[in-house]
Amino acid sequence: MHILELLLKGNPAAIVIQQKEAEAANQAYQSVVNALKEGSPKSLELTCDRTGKKVFVLTAELCGVQMTSNSGGASPIGSRTGFTARLEN
Repeated sequence: MHILELLLKGNPAAIVIQQKEAEAANQAYQSVVNALKEGSPKSLELTCDRTGKKVFVLTAELCGVQMTSNSGGASPIGSRTGFTARLEN
């Protein structure tokens, strides 16, 4: 399972999207990165493969995206791999 975390401005909680296939995860990741770089499209709709739920976000509210692979290894509940960012205006 491949996990995309969408980081929102002013919100410590990330939107998590899970993709079964690496290619689909990479495509979704690139869509978010391109939207952030170009400012276009103004919105994105992504679907989580695990739950089937869809999310629609405005790209103006995104400040970052992270992609990780879940190898099924044990990790403590509530711990997240990746990065922590401190944003300043």
